[in-house]
Amino acid sequence: MEHSSTTDDGQGRDDRLARAREILAAHPVVDGHNDLPWALRANVRYDLDRLDVATDLTGRLHTDIPRLRAGGVGAQFWSVYVPSDLAGDGAVTATLEQIDVVRRLLERYPADLAPALTADDMEAARAQGRIASLMGAEGGHSIDNSLGTLRSLAALGVRYMTLTHNDNNDWADSATDEPRAGGLTAFGREVVREMNRCGMLVDLSHVAAETMRDALDASAAPVVFSHSSARAVCDHPRNVPDDVLERLADNGGVAMATFVPKFVLQAAVDWTVAADENLRAHGFHHLDTTPAAMELHAAFEQAHPRPIATVATVADHLDHMREVAGVDHVGIGGDYDGTAFTPAGLDDVAGYPNLIAELLDRNWSEADIAKLTWQNAVRVMRDAEAVAREEQSRRAPSNATIEELDG
Repeated sequence: MEHSSTTDDGQGRDDRLARAREILAAHPVVDGHNDLPWALRANVRYDLDRLDVATDLTGRLHTDIPRLRAGGVGAQFWSVYVPSDLAGDGAVTATLEQIDVVRRLLERYPADLAPALTADDMEAARAQGRIASLMGAEGGHSIDNSLGTLRSLAALGVRYMTLTHNDNNDWADSATDEPRAGGLTAFGREVVREMNRCGMLVDLSHVAAETMRDALDASAAPVVFSHSSARAVCDHPRNVPDDVLERLADNGGVAMATFVPKFVLQAAVDWTVAADENLRAHGFHHLDTTPAAMELHAAFEQAHPRPIATVATVADHLDHMREVAGVDHVGIGGDYDGTAFTPAGLDDVAGYPNLIAELLDRNWSEADIAKLTWQNAVRVMRDAEAVAREEQSRRAPSNATIEELDG
């Protein structure tokens, strides 16, 4: 059930939007997850002349610098994602290529994008009026079961790793695969400990609920959910159960609500299930994008219009997450350029003021919004850095292998 915003005249809405922009000027958004690097790979094979993100790319991408500015984004975790059907050396190589394109973006647009490795770097970028740019690896398959590779990604500037993507890996269960490990294996727990030692945030988006619980048990540092919403509000396995949200207060972590309609709107979840079943009933895989499959899918969508999520849909999740986890443990991770569909009013990275205006309408205070947008994420970074210093002072890098720990 969506909250209904107070109705008033256009002037009241304009006033709230103006107030939202004032708040974002002081407390900009730290967005936990944006897939622009993969979109650049998929669309132009990393040819930055063909997609110049300093220009308005509306209609082509969700993300560009002018719209990041309009949206009040002050820090962005760029996902250096590679799909989980890439494995072994291929996954590692593709991850390195993703890191490379982020670094090229930073070199190309230094007036707008600032490289950031630490909480202090984020604050310095904000003071300079630049967008702090951090990297997050999406999927533990990116390290090819190697703690040395994990450390190398950390040395290259990767500041979180999502333990799985859509499929299980050899040491962790995904939310959208059949359970195999029952959460984390012994090697998976060693990965978490080594991430703590490196100062790399443990990202629990995409992982199974048991993996979330095992990682919280294993981690000495705060965890993040870089782009996940509340399972109690929308029953999708990509979302966070309440018992896990409740644990964030003791852990110190932050859950960053995502905007993907099929994760936030129950009607969209149900519609997606029905659309997938329709494809399978006609002999297609539910992810098939061949012309014949797309024609069938388009006919289904014409007969059964796709449900539309809204700004209020996302705010419902944030209300619930604040209530269960506490206002110190919520954030935002839009997943722009990683999803085909976005909520009305959150069409691209310029939309964040609409969300803040909605929260103002729901009586979120400026202090609460400042925690949501900026302060919580920066604190988590700082706390993870402190844990890393402590861990490095008391133990050497782990040489454990998956064969030794998991047999």
